[in-house]
Order: sequence, then C-alpha cells, then structure tokens
Amino acid sequence: MRPGHLQRVLDKEFLSTEAGHHTPVMLWGAPGVGKSQMVAQVAAGHGVPLIDIRLSQMEPSDLRGIPFKNGDSVEWAIPAMLPNAARHGQSGILFLDEITSAPPSVSAAAYQLILDRRLGNYEVPTGWAIFAAGNRQGDRGVTYTMPAPLANRFSHFDVDINVDDWVAWAYKNNIDDRIIAFVRFRPELLFDFDPAHNPVAFPSPRSWEFAHRGLQKFHQQPDLLLDTLQACVGPAAGIELHAFVSNLDQLPDIDAIIAGEEVGVPTEIDLQYAVASSLVGRAIRAKDSDNAATVIGNILKYASRFPQREMGVMLVSDMHRAVGELLFTVPEFSQWSNAIADIMLYEG
Repeated sequence: MRPGHLQRVLDKEFLSTEAGHHTPVMLWGAPGVGKSQMVAQVAAGHGVPLIDIRLSQMEPSDLRGIPFKNGDSVEWAIPAMLPNAARHGQSGILFLDEITSAPPSVSAAAYQLILDRRLGNYEVPTGWAIFAAGNRQGDRGVTYTMPAPLANRFSHFDVDINVDDWVAWAYKNNIDDRIIAFVRFRPELLFDFDPAHNPVAFPSPRSWEFAHRGLQKFHQQPDLLLDTLQACVGPAAGIELHAFVSNLDQLPDIDAIIAGEEVGVPTEIDLQYAVASSLVGRAIRAKDSDNAATVIGNILKYASRFPQREMGVMLVSDMHRAVGELLFTVPEFSQWSNAIADIMLYEG
C-alpha cells in the first residue's frame, strides 16, 4: 500500500481504540522505506506519546518482567517501559519495531501482549494502539520467520514506494528543493536496493534525507560534497546527484519568475525539474504571507510555459498537495486548468 493511504489506515486504527475496534497492525517493508517514521507521524499528529520498543534488543524477561518473592508466592514486576495510563497518559501508541529481528523466545513473550492486550497481570490501557514493523526475509537483514500464531495476531500491510507521496512528505519536512528535483527527475532512484549485492549505502527515502543533510553541511565545500553524497545514497546515485546539483547554476532567475517577469523555460529536462521544485518550495514559503495569491498566480503563469505540458501539471499537482485549497482561490488557476483540460483530469 502506498504510504499516503497507509498513513490514513494507521490514523484510523489509532482512533478506533476508544470504540474497541482496534486491530494491531504489522508493517512490512525493506530498510529505509519509512515504516518507523509513519508511526511517529501518527503519534505526533495526535499529540500522544509513542513508546518505541526494539524487540531485537530484548530478552523475554524484558517484556514479561522480573520475578520477585512476595510472601509465599512469586509475582512479576511490570516493566516500566510498557504503557501506563498514570505515567504516560490515557492514549498513545505502543510500537514494536524490528519484530521480525527478535529471537523466537522474545516473539513468544509478545503473543499475549499483542492479541489480548495484557501480559500476566499487566494490561495495555484502552486508548493505546499497537503497531509493529519489520523487514522481510529477502531484505538481507537479521530476520526470523514470523511464527503463524504471532502473524495471526496482526493485520498486515506492505509499505510500497510512491514518488508523489514522498515528494509531499519532503516538501512538508523542508527537504532541499534540489533533492526533490533530482528524485522527480530520476524517480526510479527513490528506492534502489538489490539485496543480492548487499550494498552498504543505497538510495532510499531515509538515505535521501541523509543526502539533504549532506547538502546543507558541504554545499560550500565541493572537495567533500561528492564523497558525502556517495556515502549517503551509494556511489552511482551520489555521482548523478552531484552532477545534477552542479548543473543548477544554469537555472533561470526564480525571483524574477515569482515577481511575474517574462522568464524563459530551460530546454534541459533536468533543469525543468529543478525549476518546478524550486517554485513549489517558494509557494510553500509564501503560503501564509500577504502576497501568497500573487506568488502562486505567477507560478501558475510560468507553469503554462513548459513545452511539455505534463511538466506544468506535475508542478501544479505538487503545489496543490503542499498549499491545499488556497490554489483554487487564485484567478490564474482557472486559466491554467482550462488551458490543459484536454490532457488531464485534475486530481484533488
């Protein structure tokens, strides 16, 4: 399932705890596709705590607790890391990460916690959702086959890669426009992992964020930038990104476009992607300003100048995902949409 849809599933599963309809969710996906980040975004969106338990680092007693003598009987001390309404709040998310990397003895200790929402005398508070994530066996990570009794305690979703969803996330999280432009230009490199070759660094949603950080730190140190980018996304993708970024000095004047001046569209496709991404970034930064409508209107005028009208459609679609309904209030939107009505149905 594409990340944008899966985010809505996780959101609904969290909200369903109060009505008693919650089903624990298992997310499957290769390293770096954003499984943990999606769960964290649900918690942040609702302003609730997230307890992230890495089961691969646990012993069975870490979940079950430590036995202690109480008179003539033995009781179990409840681990402080498990959700507690008094300490952590009435609602939140219990996230069992790296569950497929946990030894079978640890997985067995989690059975009752996941399905029955209890472990011995301990009970998960009503308002807490249970999510889990792990890598597949073909991903060359340390994984165990998930036992059937454990698997049957979850609803299962595969995390797919979707460029539009990643771009929307990237703009929302202030990823460098140059990174977004490159991924738009080379979408097949958003995720390029071949477990047969067991690469150390490879392109993934996670490593493109690392490349963004590398650009911020080393963009003024060209002797270090190439090696840094290769260290983040791998040798081949790093070379391509470096060449792409180095070519952006030929970019047209973005300030002039925003000001409504007549600016030509570059003939090179990579520069067109770079212009489009830069303009969406400008629209986002202008969204809450007094001149937002003017900025967006001038961007729409420029979008109509692309020789390949699909490039303008991509620009406006990305801008809509970023600024929302504001786009439709700008007079230039109706002019632009009428001009390209024969090649698209606008996706809201």
